[in-house]
Amino acid sequence: MSSPFLYFADERLSPAELSAARLDGHLVELGEAYIPADAVETQSLRAGSLRSLLGDTLAATHLSAAWIHGALHEPPARHTVQRAVPRRLHHVVGRRLLYRDLCVDPADLLRIGGVLVTSAERTLADLSRISDEDYAVAARMMADADPGLAARTVSWLEAHGALPHKRSALVVLRALAARKVARQEDVTR
Repeated sequence: MSSPFLYFADERLSPAELSAARLDGHLVELGEAYIPADAVETQSLRAGSLRSLLGDTLAATHLSAAWIHGALHEPPARHTVQRAVPRRLHHVVGRRLLYRDLCVDPADLLRIGGVLVTSAERTLADLSRISDEDYAVAARMMADADPGLAARTVSWLEAHGALPHKRSALVVLRALAARKVARQEDVTR
């Protein structure tokens, strides 16, 4: 069930009514939806705002999952998604999405706000396996928000078989985990 705080075009309000409410300051944009201007932006609302894009067959991954988990302040311009069902999809996914056809392991998925999202460990592992500044920033922000996440992600990666760029990701994750430990030691001194 969708949150009563999420407004999508042509559901409860027409696009014109949504635009007027936004211009009047009653609603603000959140992902693919609108929320009341005084609502607290939560993980559930961020995820639920992508319901129209993801449906039941796609899962938010990479930067999109990092935004849902709260590591990014703004959603990515194009949402990264992967198949969350074993069968291949035979419809046009859309230009607003970066689609990866590989099916996400159900053990790595969470249902947040009615949509599927990769777990924090899987998201951080995915981010750290890509050599890109935006991904590196998101990985640092995720690791900074949860003190044990980098160490848990190292364990997650070590428990999984061969993955592209796994070695470089482990180096990045171990550095993030060590950075967090050093910061905690500075605080306790």
